[in-house]
Amino acid sequence: MLQRDVTREVNTVRPPEFSRSERTRVLIASAVGSVVVGYAAVAAVLALVSATATYAEFSTSGVLSAAAPAWLAAHHVPLRFDSGQLGVLPLLPTALLMLLVGRTAAGAADRLGLYEPLQVRGVVLSIAGSHAVVGGTIALVMGEGVVRATPAVAFFGCAAVSGLAATIGVARRCGLVEVVFDKLDPVALHGLRGGFMALFALVSMGALAVAAGLAASWPTTGMLFAEAGPSFGVGLGVFLLCLGYLPNAIIAGFSYVVGAGFSLGGVEVAPTRFVGGPVPPVPLLAAMPESAFAWSPVVLTGGAVIGVLVGWTCRKVSDRPASRLRAVLVAAITAGVGSLVLAATAGGRLAGGAFDPVTVPAGLLALLVALWVLVPGALVAWLAGNRRKVAVADGAEFVEPDYDEDSEGVDPDVVFEDDELTDQFEQLEVVDEDEFEVEEDLEDDDYYDEDEYAEEEPEDVDEAEDVEDEQEDEPEDDADEDLEDEEDLDAEFDEMLGMESEEDLDGKPGR
Repeated sequence: MLQRDVTREVNTVRPPEFSRSERTRVLIASAVGSVVVGYAAVAAVLALVSATATYAEFSTSGVLSAAAPAWLAAHHVPLRFDSGQLGVLPLLPTALLMLLVGRTAAGAADRLGLYEPLQVRGVVLSIAGSHAVVGGTIALVMGEGVVRATPAVAFFGCAAVSGLAATIGVARRCGLVEVVFDKLDPVALHGLRGGFMALFALVSMGALAVAAGLAASWPTTGMLFAEAGPSFGVGLGVFLLCLGYLPNAIIAGFSYVVGAGFSLGGVEVAPTRFVGGPVPPVPLLAAMPESAFAWSPVVLTGGAVIGVLVGWTCRKVSDRPASRLRAVLVAAITAGVGSLVLAATAGGRLAGGAFDPVTVPAGLLALLVALWVLVPGALVAWLAGNRRKVAVADGAEFVEPDYDEDSEGVDPDVVFEDDELTDQFEQLEVVDEDEFEVEEDLEDDDYYDEDEYAEEEPEDVDEAEDVEDEQEDEPEDDADEDLEDEEDLDAEFDEMLGMESEEDLDGKPGR
């Protein structure tokens, strides 16, 4: 049976007290610092690329102005051009930005001494509000330029990404994780852990698929890098572009190994379906298969193996099969929801060209992931789980007890263990109330004749009474000795007080 220890270490040290001005100063510093550091990091990357490029003109104002839409793209805010919308955005800058915001929020919570879930509202709201205001302002300032963004989308998009990152950063510090986990029973908690494990394993399989594709087409990858440009700056820019979109490619590979596949414009790639066509000359896309292979459906066995592993981890959750199935169901739902979120962020519009849109089917991917976890996992958890077994001796026969309808009224508390007593009870005769007369002059004690029953007592009873008498005499002797010792101590105590042995504190004899 799965049990969970919910005891937690309680910090009895009172956090330091801060005035309102000091608290406000810490919150403003954390909010502004996360915005400034993130913007400076984006500007530094752009400055490095433009400084190393051959035909690029480097200027500080140009780098700072170009960093504004890049900062919005890091918050996963879609950008619009005259030719269309850029919605498929790199996930690596978003992940790094969320890491930065999370660390900043955790540092602010540490400085303020916050340790309860409700105390982190100020930290999360201040960081999310600052990112939202800056994002909305940048979108308004860009206006109708070459690169533009919708102010409302920029405002709420920046607030959502930064707020989520800040919440994750302070979740463990302020007990948010414990609050969520304490509301789950051990079966659901085990299923949640199994779902995250399955999602991580499937994404790892997608990463292996991308790595295998790049290794198999390494000559094509090198040729695409060479065709990008002869200078170091151009090569660095292409490398950073591929590095930024690497998480997107891993999610596409994850969708491929599960069976949902992905599409790039008119090109469709799946284990059971392949439609070829032209693709952009990006080295990362060299990992895509160039044609259909007969062995492509073999990759689907990976999802089945992971489902079996999830069921194997849930086999000892409970002795009840229904509880084990519930744990597998929770794992399937967790993995499905996680894959839905990943697929929704990996694709998008690609400026309305020949390669638009880049699609990772989120709904189909979530459904297939849930099925790969649920079906094999449920079978393994049902068949390999613990079962309550009754040990039966070899050669023993099952004898059905006799059922007597007249015994329904018998008190179930009355149990006869001695067969001889049962036989004697059956020989008793039922006497009517009128035939049984009792002399009214007799007292209660007269009904019991001690001499009569004493004569009928067997010898074994007499011997048992003798043994009991001997055992009772021993404690009495011990009690007499203890009483004598106590009297000696009382006598010594009376002599110390100058009192006679037969008088007490009030002068009354016979103590």
